Amino acid sequence: QLQLVESGGGLVQPGGSLRLSCAASGPIFSIAAMGWYRQAPGKQRELVATITSGGRTYYPDSVKGRFTISRDNAKNTMYLQMSSLKPEDAAVYYCNDIPPRLGRWGQGTQVTVSS
Repeated sequence: QLQLVESGGGLVQPGGSLRLSCAASGPIFSIAAMGWYRQAPGKQRELVATITSGGRTYYPDSVKGRFTISRDNAKNTMYLQMSSLKPEDAAVYYCNDIPPRLGRWGQGTQVTVSS
């Protein structure tokens, strides 16, 4: 069973940047689409970035232009570069397939945006 481990979260001021990483325990090149999700307290988990095996990316309007997803199949790692962060971006961020596989949810990485 492939495992995914998120890292790179932390405390950042509004307008700041962070880069999240998602390290897989095995090859990810065959996964058709992967994504970054986030869940803020009291809210449902939402998808914030998608990348296909061919490199096509999709973002909801809430993060478009500020977030960039990428994947390095050789390193079995996916990334999320976040810039111009807003307080409303604060959440626990997770990576998973699209659609998500129940057994692949990791612990996530906490992103806090505060001055």
